[in-house]
Amino acid sequence: MTMKFLGKDPNSKKTGSPSVWDDGDSYVIQGWRITDQRVLAEIGEVPAHETVLRIPKRMMQFFPEAGSGC
Repeated sequence: MTMKFLGKDPNSKKTGSPSVWDDGDSYVIQGWRITDQRVLAEIGEVPAHETVLRIPKRMMQFFPEAGSGC
């Protein structure tokens, strides 16, 4: 799988997080893991093989479908 780098948070410092890639079938997202128990309770059960990430809305510019109305 060859991933295409789409961008990183414009306000990110040198860590480059959050970042977004396209692997052809999906978006791969590096973001901030949500650990706040109140937020996780609102989300509900998250399977052990998954995680929940937070990215800022300003990063929507890196998702092509967001601008095309798809």
